[in-house]
Amino acid sequence: MFTQTMLESIKKVESTRSARIGAVLERMSAKEKEELLKAYHPDHREDGFDTIKIGPNAGQKAPCELVKLLHSNSRILNENIDLSKIDYDVDVLVIGGGGAGASAAIEAHNAGADVMIVTKLRIGDANTMMAEGGIQAADKPNDSPVQHYIDAFGGGHFAARPELLRRLVMEAPDAIAWLNSLGVMFDKDENGDMVTTHGGGTSRKRMHACKDYSGAEIMRNLRDEVLNRKIPVVDFTSAVELIMDDKGQAAGAVLLNMETGDYLVARAKTVIIATGGAGRLHYQNFPTSNHYGATADGLVLGYRAGAPLLYQDTIQYHPTGVAYPSQLFGALVTEKVRSLGAMLVNVNGQAFMHPLETRDVAAAAIIRECSDRKLGVNTPLGSGVWLDTPMIEIIGGEGTIEKRIPAMLRMYMNYGIDMRKVPILVYPTLHYQNGGLEINGEGFTNTIPNLLVAGEAVGGIHGRNRLMGNSLLDIIVFGRNAGKKASAKAKEITLGKLSLSHLEKYAKELEEAGIATDCVSPMLLPDYTRHER
Repeated sequence: MFTQTMLESIKKVESTRSARIGAVLERMSAKEKEELLKAYHPDHREDGFDTIKIGPNAGQKAPCELVKLLHSNSRILNENIDLSKIDYDVDVLVIGGGGAGASAAIEAHNAGADVMIVTKLRIGDANTMMAEGGIQAADKPNDSPVQHYIDAFGGGHFAARPELLRRLVMEAPDAIAWLNSLGVMFDKDENGDMVTTHGGGTSRKRMHACKDYSGAEIMRNLRDEVLNRKIPVVDFTSAVELIMDDKGQAAGAVLLNMETGDYLVARAKTVIIATGGAGRLHYQNFPTSNHYGATADGLVLGYRAGAPLLYQDTIQYHPTGVAYPSQLFGALVTEKVRSLGAMLVNVNGQAFMHPLETRDVAAAAIIRECSDRKLGVNTPLGSGVWLDTPMIEIIGGEGTIEKRIPAMLRMYMNYGIDMRKVPILVYPTLHYQNGGLEINGEGFTNTIPNLLVAGEAVGGIHGRNRLMGNSLLDIIVFGRNAGKKASAKAKEITLGKLSLSHLEKYAKELEEAGIATDCVSPMLLPDYTRHER
């Protein structure tokens, strides 16, 4: 399965392993981290960004691929959408069928609201399903939400919105208890206590996991709860624009049936955007660990209606995406592999960083090793470094990998690679949208009444970098909060006349800025068609 060059490198990894197992690697200083990030992290590559010319964030930078969508035309600008013909009429409209959307719908339904989920694929087709490592919560005697806050605030470069991060950490223990009550099968010891581990940037073991398919197990239970409650789910239907009313309130969405091409009108007293991330935009041509529908739709919908973005210029590149074999290129190798003892080493078997540095620092260090230092291992699609997985079995005992990360083991075994016996090759992969729509501490956007945002479409929860396990946490905390707040708000709302006038206003801004394009957005699905040159 490996090339001769790879096999020679593996011998070097094996020869240095015994010395590395007993070694204590120092963490980088704050200055070292800052210099490393500025030199090697993709967020600092000027050619990867463009300037937004219109809308609330005009004059600010964003990834070129996102700016292209923000500068595109509405899909329905010249369509004859009859807003008097209401196809769906609900209290709460949830756009997105992942963990945040499902959590929001469950809590809205629990509060007595008439709630509906609309999702462009199927409920559960989301980044939630693909999350592996775990979910953070400070619920052990040696830990506290304050310590969780300090870890996350520092890990996010002190840029997180305090009111959002405070909610995240304070409501984390209750989120774990809620998921446990729904039937999520967390790893537990012989006494029934939850097993917790470290993650990058954590000072306490607070990572709760379900082996290495934590997201899938959480999504399975959320999906079942939605279906058991008989909450309406409109599958294979995309929200393509928000609907406003003549009072300036969010009042629903125009939907596109992805199978028939028909447009539908959904009226709602409150709207929750829970559309997830942007990995399938492939910023700077990076591979991605994201699901097929992660195309930043919610950011486009909210922005066109007048909601500002926050930290839209910061993206998380997970340091350990699969670099080899090519069939798995970009797939996620959970950080849990490193928390169990695997070490990152270069072509010569040398450990070049502490294995549990924060994700942005680790990604930048790997890029440096493969570029300027030329100490990466060549692969058919580029280069990578070794993640020395046999260390896990040496440190934790035989059977640890099969017990703690069975899905990862099976994934590699499908291609003839036994990670219990040989190291695996990794390189950063586009993983998480740190930035998104700006919300207040209650989950509402500041500029559009009755519009809430939850999950990865939110900016500001994690600052400019996210720690492992805080994304599965934020979809639960902010999803549940959005459902509760939206259902309560819906009781007070009287909608005015429905309107799409904001689309004409946006089109005029494009024209005045001299932006002429044939592109339309939201993208909805990525295009991998091969075009003839």
